[in-house]
Amino acid sequence: MTTANDSGTRPRPADPGDLGRRVAHRRTQLGLTRELVAERGGLDPGFLEYLETHPVLVGVGTLTRLADALDTTVGCLLGGGRDVPSGHARANARVLLEELDPAACWAKLSPGGVGRVVLTAPRGLVALPVNYRVLDATILYRTVDDGTLARTAGDEVAFEADQLDEVFATGWSVLVNGTASVVSDEETVRWFRQHADSRPWAGGTRDTWMRIRPTGISGRIIRPDGPPIVAPE
Repeated sequence: MTTANDSGTRPRPADPGDLGRRVAHRRTQLGLTRELVAERGGLDPGFLEYLETHPVLVGVGTLTRLADALDTTVGCLLGGGRDVPSGHARANARVLLEELDPAACWAKLSPGGVGRVVLTAPRGLVALPVNYRVLDATILYRTVDDGTLARTAGDEVAFEADQLDEVFATGWSVLVNGTASVVSDEETVRWFRQHADSRPWAGGTRDTWMRIRPTGISGRIIRPDGPPIVAPE
């Protein structure tokens, strides 16, 4: 859905507002359609679509139904806990801890997102967050040409990414060990830009492409001890 700008010459996407973004994000995490979420929450699908695409004032009753339908809390939908580290939820007794095989580890990493590169700096070990992509079983990210990450070329580093579900106190983590290098071949860089242009959240000019070629990968998952939510066909 779009709205016209002041000049009326160029449409722009409507602002969904913070609540709409969180509802859409949680629904996508669960792999649920709007229709199914609306059915679970006793809501109109048209209202849910409007909520996900426009700023809307929502009452406590509707928020509670939305939270129940999305297996989360009203606090999470309203952005509670943004300023504290993850993992404050009470431990869940009905979970299983499992090791992930390499294929499952790559499956977790493959969508890309934010991870941390762990390296040795003059002040000791540091972990620096990066926006990353996975290409050909390697970790790809961008940095500044004279920064700490660029100076790791040729060094052994580690890369870690994880995901936590505060509602169910479950999650996963994957650790990659490998060697960092600068991607300097112009043809390769051009291919990377076309297929996996990872734009850093921090902004700024980051024209140096880095790649970690793994020497090892491992992961763990804490998952609910019960049947998963299944999205409709």
